[in-house]
Amino acid sequence: MAHVQRFDHIGITVADLDSVTAFFVGLGLEVEGTGSVEGEFVETVCGIPGAHCEIAMLRPPDGGSRLELATFVTPDHEPGSPSAMANELGLRNVSFEVGDLQAAVDAVAADGYGLIGGIGEYENSVRMAYVRGPEGIIVSLFEQIG
Repeated sequence: MAHVQRFDHIGITVADLDSVTAFFVGLGLEVEGTGSVEGEFVETVCGIPGAHCEIAMLRPPDGGSRLELATFVTPDHEPGSPSAMANELGLRNVSFEVGDLQAAVDAVAADGYGLIGGIGEYENSVRMAYVRGPEGIIVSLFEQIG
């Protein structure tokens, strides 16, 4: 029996919720909602006594799966590895299809976010690049071609 009915969202914990939200909005995601969560529910789910989070839920224009950004008000967040590379264990990237890869790369570069490597092409079907976004988040941008 399959337990999963659909893919809902990916959650990323960040230090600066406003700047990370602005980065993803700049790529074309839309803010679906924001809020604050504290108390028994979040303490139980996270397993962190005294947990209090601020959250921004973002959605793509096509209404697909969402991206949840959260920052901990309490307790203080624990630093991750902002220079993690794709071969390090854990969540390594969040991926988005774009209409024009070069334009998307240029747009994030104008905001100070650069390529990790270069723009690659796979079997004349897709072009893709990894961008290092705010707080070290690796964002995979890809464009269908051919």
